[in-house]
Amino acid sequence: MATGIKDKVAIIGMGCTRFGERWDVGAEELMVEAFQECIEDAGIDKKDIQAAWLGTCMDEVNVGKSALPLSMSLRLDKIACTRVENFCASGTESLRGAVYAVASGAYDICLAMGVEKLKDTGYGGLPAGGSSSGSLNWLWLPALTAPGSFAQLASAYAAKYKVPDDDLKLALAHVSAKSHANGALNPKAHLRKAVTVEQILAAPIIAHPLGLFDCCGVSDGAACAIVTTPKIAKDLGKKDFVSIKALQLALSSGEEMGFNAWDGDHFLTTSKASTEAYKEAGVKDPRKEISMMEVHDCFSITEFVTMEDLHISPRGGALKDVMDGFYNLDGGVPCQVDGGLKCFGHPIGASGLRMIYEMYLQLHGRADKRQLKDPKLGLTHNLGGFPFMNVCSIAIVGKYGV
Repeated sequence: MATGIKDKVAIIGMGCTRFGERWDVGAEELMVEAFQECIEDAGIDKKDIQAAWLGTCMDEVNVGKSALPLSMSLRLDKIACTRVENFCASGTESLRGAVYAVASGAYDICLAMGVEKLKDTGYGGLPAGGSSSGSLNWLWLPALTAPGSFAQLASAYAAKYKVPDDDLKLALAHVSAKSHANGALNPKAHLRKAVTVEQILAAPIIAHPLGLFDCCGVSDGAACAIVTTPKIAKDLGKKDFVSIKALQLALSSGEEMGFNAWDGDHFLTTSKASTEAYKEAGVKDPRKEISMMEVHDCFSITEFVTMEDLHISPRGGALKDVMDGFYNLDGGVPCQVDGGLKCFGHPIGASGLRMIYEMYLQLHGRADKRQLKDPKLGLTHNLGGFPFMNVCSIAIVGKYGV
């Protein structure tokens, strides 16, 4: 009978590049930059790594369709390397491959890498033509835009819970202001300037009610993790190490856009994946037990509804929690502790592992000015794919045995 992976896999090292407009380097150099920090943090030799996974999404602007750029860039000596892609969950999918390989006993020590190099396209958004996501968009909804899609989510939420337009805009502005305040404390963030609620409300509208500061940007970056068994971690002298408590993935069946039962105000995959993740991690009351979160804030409304889909805020209750500061750095469940996609941008393959990296730093007390007091459990959330028929991944990490 399946028992899940709680405390079966330890993270013994992590690395993350500075995110941003990295014109000076390619995807290969970004992987090297993240790996150098990771291997030093792990305190092992490169030859100890037995298998590796590479998460990257956009073939057109990245490393191609295989994992060869990973093995060649890092000079991994003829070990098993696998390239994975699952839309915006690609980075967490890389981690899932490495974690399950260790948990199964197939390998002792594995590497998970995520990278994306998007700025080189010269385009302000994600690449469209030719990619898997772009092909679906052009074939099914040729006039579709990401801001337009998520603006519909905002409109559906406001209609369902009868939230006045000005109230929703104000709450979304608080969501973004909170993230920018956190990102200003993070030297690896792309955008490091605090923005006031007034500035956010005064910014140009992109797709009503979403303004400029409600939309995350595009950037380049990489992040990675080295995982092993708790026994090996202890044998290596690791103390109070971080372990995986849960790792869940949920993909849409298509019912969201295929039937009339769904009202478009939230994401069914997030609600399902988070429920399974809490069960796997043994979390009974996430509002009280989750210490911090990194969620997929591609738009402020996405983060807003995710607070409810994760069963932290009650349905229709995110607005009150946001305005009460519940998700601020000094609130009940700090969200986007490192600045989120708002401040890092979204190099797709790297984002999931970048989120885990922040949880890892926080649990080890290494987050400097944004360090939380004694965090126990950190949750990360990715959401991507064709709008509303999507891919969702949830990870929960914490100190081993706690």
